[in-house]
Amino acid sequence: MKAYWIAHVNVTDPDQYSQYTQRAPQAFAKYGGRMLARGGRSEGLEGGPAAQRNVVIEFDSYEQALACYRSPEYQEAKKHREGAGEAEIVIVEGVAPL
Repeated sequence: MKAYWIAHVNVTDPDQYSQYTQRAPQAFAKYGGRMLARGGRSEGLEGGPAAQRNVVIEFDSYEQALACYRSPEYQEAKKHREGAGEAEIVIVEGVAPL
């Protein structure tokens, strides 16, 4: 079953955040992540306004998505995101196609 990494991010320090965005894609690629959405237009329809950046990354499995998040490569990139804004990240398992 595929899995999806979903992140909602509000950036407060763009310079520091750019250090994260330069590093994180290498971790995603190493674990087979495919970027489906990243920072394009969005509109909050329920629960308040949409975050500045909304990201969806597809992985071949839930285990791969978790392994990516827990990997040394991603944890190193994450250090550059911390303090550069607020993020909410969830990993959700997909469903079988109908």
